Amino acid sequence: MIGVGIDAGSRAIKIALVDADTEKMIASGIVKQGINSEELALGLFDELLAGNGFTCDDVKRIVATGYARSRIGIADTTITEITCHAHGVRHLVPGVRTIIEIGGQDSKFLRLDPGGSVHDFAMNDRCAAGTGRFLEVVADRLGVGLEDLGQLSSMSTRPAMISSMCIVFAETEIIGLLSSGASPEDIVAGVQNSIATRVSTMIGRSATPPVVFTGGVAMIPGMAHALESVIGESVSISPSPQMTGALGAAMLALEQAGF
Repeated sequence: MIGVGIDAGSRAIKIALVDADTEKMIASGIVKQGINSEELALGLFDELLAGNGFTCDDVKRIVATGYARSRIGIADTTITEITCHAHGVRHLVPGVRTIIEIGGQDSKFLRLDPGGSVHDFAMNDRCAAGTGRFLEVVADRLGVGLEDLGQLSSMSTRPAMISSMCIVFAETEIIGLLSSGASPEDIVAGVQNSIATRVSTMIGRSATPPVVFTGGVAMIPGMAHALESVIGESVSISPSPQMTGALGAAMLALEQAGF
């Protein structure tokens, strides 16, 4: 039997299948978000079941999370991203005390108590300048891929100062920096530092270690180092960082089913 977690995020839909006996993620998939979240989720769900030898009879329960969770009709229930990411990361990194999650359109900070429950949290879903969308805009403006940003930032000798709090004005600021001769390397490093600074503002006081970084932006080289420089703590990247929300949802599905 399996539990299923569906993370219907702003930029992508992620699905995780977790074995009820071993509590291990046995399959996962991701598809770009679109107009019809339900149809996209159902297509990926069917693909994962068929590709791994399962049928709907093997599914014990389905939990949906993410900003579009209410649109996932195949789910038995919905649970917030905060709770799901906490469960997912804690399953992968049992001792975690602080979680930083940066996705395509929002960023989150979670502080867990010693027992692993969410003690407090903060979320930025109003300003894209602190999210993965900012990095997409920068990569597009510089004519490079997202996968190239880490290498560029590592070559920086003088990170640019990005002061604008709005992505529209920040993009204008970047255009101005390019016109004044700033290198792409220094601009990328400056943008990563800017995102890290916004996250540190959410955290407020010092982050309690161990600190784990998750979300799609965690896969971009250089971001973890930028966070370390700003918050003053070692930051580790979660295994399967894009899947922690879906994994947590699947784990909660099994809990609700009595496993």
